[in-house]
Amino acid sequence: MKLELKLGLMTLWGKWNLKAKVATGASAAGALMGLMLLILWYRRRTSGKSMIFWKKGSDINQKIEAILKNCGPLAPKRYSYSDVKKMTNSFKEKLGRGGYGEVYKGKLQNGEPIAVKVLNESKGDGAEFINEVTSISRTSHVNVVTLLGFCFEGHKRALIYEFMPNGSLDKFISNDNSSTEERQLGWETLYQIAIGIARGLEYLHRGCNTRILHFDIKPHNILLDEDFCPKISDFGLAKLCPKKESFVSMLGMRGTIGYIAPEVFSRNFGGVSHKSDVYSYGMMILDMVGGKNNVDVGVDDTSELYFVDWIYRRLETDKKIGQCNVMTEEQNERARKMMIVGLWCIQTDPSSRPSMSRVVGMLEGSLETLQIPTRPALSSPPRTLAADSSATDNLVSRSSDSC
Repeated sequence: MKLELKLGLMTLWGKWNLKAKVATGASAAGALMGLMLLILWYRRRTSGKSMIFWKKGSDINQKIEAILKNCGPLAPKRYSYSDVKKMTNSFKEKLGRGGYGEVYKGKLQNGEPIAVKVLNESKGDGAEFINEVTSISRTSHVNVVTLLGFCFEGHKRALIYEFMPNGSLDKFISNDNSSTEERQLGWETLYQIAIGIARGLEYLHRGCNTRILHFDIKPHNILLDEDFCPKISDFGLAKLCPKKESFVSMLGMRGTIGYIAPEVFSRNFGGVSHKSDVYSYGMMILDMVGGKNNVDVGVDDTSELYFVDWIYRRLETDKKIGQCNVMTEEQNERARKMMIVGLWCIQTDPSSRPSMSRVVGMLEGSLETLQIPTRPALSSPPRTLAADSSATDNLVSRSSDSC
């Protein structure tokens, strides 16, 4: 009886053990199958992303090759990222920081000094990079900065420009620096800078085969060489347009607060065109006059209106522009021309603003021929929103819209 019971228990144990092994095997097979499916799904997904990234990279490369082909012998040179590191001594000397990257000083193999703008890796799919290379590769003018080369290697992108030893104009007209003797520019120098910038913009609007609208004219984007000759830089927001087109279509707003034309901020003021650059130029040369006189235009939301009122009061009362009236008659005349031209350029109605060709003529002509325009009803965003760079960056559109 005991033997039969023992045999029965052994039989039951064997059957249970077999079922357990089968169940364990099935579970393991199921887990393995799930793991294999997960791996296949992950590979397919990452492969798709890699294909998309490769396709985008391929598209940008094709655009770059087309640009270089169109430029012919004047095409900027393409460098590797290791070349860029050598040029900048591993990015040792930083010159400044912009909305899309940092600028470093470097030098070419022949010893020529250069400025290298290294674009942020997180900034989009390369549209801004292509936009700048495309725009500036089409230019050749004494008042437009020269693009010497570029680097496009995966996410690593850099633009190589001629070096401007005197930096940007904003350092010389900022209120913070106006009391520093070495930062002072004479009225004659300011006047020549205003004319040079106007000629550069006239060239972009009329002198190129394809009209270039800059959309970010401001003191920070005006570079000065050793002789204080101004050069327009930073074409990341520029648009290329056929000359026959009067207006351009644009998604959103682009530019820097304080220099954005009303129609760019709100289409209720009219169509966006080359006259939008004229407005930015007008605000800039008024800043040049105001900065020279240490006028505070950053007090509150009404500061821009206050600033323009200050300009009008000086013109209407025929007071000398300079502090303590330390100006010659010739200097005062040129300062007044800058003020009158600036006021014409910032008229709210784009059709009331002069072309850049007309601006050059007004600056170089006689003061007696210039009439003071009516006060513009300023409707651009208040300057206090641009107190920090993040506010400005948030109002910069990088969309690849077309003309």
